[in-house]
Amino acid sequence: MLPEDARIISVDDHVIEHPRVWLDRLPSKYEDVAPRIVQLPDGNDTWLYEGRESGNFALNAVAGKHPRDFGMDPRSYDDMLPGCHDIADRIKDMDIEGTWAQLCFPNFGGFAGSTFYAAEDKDFAKLCVSAYNDFILDEWCAFAPERQIPLMMVPFWDIDASVAEIERTAAKGAKSVSFIEAPHKLGLPSFHTDHWDPILRICEEADLPLSMHFGSGGMPQGLAPDGDMFISIALFGLNSMMATVDLLMSDVFYKFPNLKVALSEGGIGWMPYLLERIDYSWGRHKYWCNINADKLPSELFREHIYGCFISDQSGIEQRHRIGIDNIMFESDYPHSDSNWPHTRKLLAEHLVDVPDDEARKIVELNARTLYRFWN
Repeated sequence: MLPEDARIISVDDHVIEHPRVWLDRLPSKYEDVAPRIVQLPDGNDTWLYEGRESGNFALNAVAGKHPRDFGMDPRSYDDMLPGCHDIADRIKDMDIEGTWAQLCFPNFGGFAGSTFYAAEDKDFAKLCVSAYNDFILDEWCAFAPERQIPLMMVPFWDIDASVAEIERTAAKGAKSVSFIEAPHKLGLPSFHTDHWDPILRICEEADLPLSMHFGSGGMPQGLAPDGDMFISIALFGLNSMMATVDLLMSDVFYKFPNLKVALSEGGIGWMPYLLERIDYSWGRHKYWCNINADKLPSELFREHIYGCFISDQSGIEQRHRIGIDNIMFESDYPHSDSNWPHTRKLLAEHLVDVPDDEARKIVELNARTLYRFWN
């Protein structure tokens, strides 16, 4: 069961950037085009970027609300918990839910910087990425460095700039890089090419795991165009499954044997089946397919990939088929999957039949090891 003294580390939460994140950090000449908040006629808030409305908070800032109040409607900063965007209040909310530390993904910028990838002015977008990273390092995480794990974005459309940004932020204390789970779905080269090698190499050298949030590669493939949004919500884990097989069947982990990848919010219940299936298929088709035949895919998985769950009883029951050392917990505050303020209580119920030493690894030690977070 969950030990009373375990300090829960959540490896997937989200920061709602406050209105001055970019205004305070970009050169003054960009003041008119920098991402900023404007109020809509109905009183709600939205981001304005490159002269266009660029998203509202919708399901991304509903912690503490009843599911009947969820929806895709715009929201304002007044309609969310202050802990969504204020770090002092965030720490208070973490204490309420019983979580010791968090690793936070961006909101406006997209899970891995997709908002800036879609920008017209890519050079300005690079500045926006760096400004966000400075906000995370110098303001958000600096407030309570023992409670926040610094996660960086990179301008992934520019390899040289990405390497430079990783080097810059690693020197300032970055612990992980948020990266796209399926670059080919965004019209970029896949993991089966050498295009990404400079980024993967510097991450390996700096001991920075890649955190791949589901949805960073777009919507799940093959959905009915007239289907409800719920179908996408239920099936986003398919993205993590695809990323798993793509990575294991590429040369990525052979070229970079110390690289680690966390599949953020992808869940874990599907992992035993997928590992069994990929091993079975590998054994039958490795002789004629153009894949690496040196190591069982499941062995490669346990050396490099981590699953992350919010509520996943099936995965917990099959944890030994995944690997105790490959499982981490996430709270997802303040998104709609979050169980705030009952996070610790529900997690304890999930782990009631799990031995204490295994539970401690799942909720704390695996994350500390992966992210080198021993604060």
